[in-house]
Amino acid sequence: MVGDIMKVITICGSMKYKEEIMMVAQDKALEGFCVLTPTYLVSKKIDMTDEQITKLKEEHFKRIEISDAILVINKNNYIGDSTKLEIEYARGLGKEVIYYSDLIN
Repeated sequence: MVGDIMKVITICGSMKYKEEIMMVAQDKALEGFCVLTPTYLVSKKIDMTDEQITKLKEEHFKRIEISDAILVINKNNYIGDSTKLEIEYARGLGKEVIYYSDLIN
């Protein structure tokens, strides 16, 4: 954080690392960051339309737009195709890209 200005971070990463993403989000929030996370479905029984899936993706890219940085959860150095697109999008907007693996080493 810079002075009293709270840095906004969007967390990106594969849904298979949902638990890690939420733990990192909690840690960063406790450090004083405003943390935005992907939307997770809480029910496995929900059927989504293609339109709803598209809306969720659009919402996540909007989170990136309003963030100062993204934090990529790249556990075991894995970055999936969707996360690669998010990284490219963030870089195109001039956002800082932070990799989780760099924070834990």
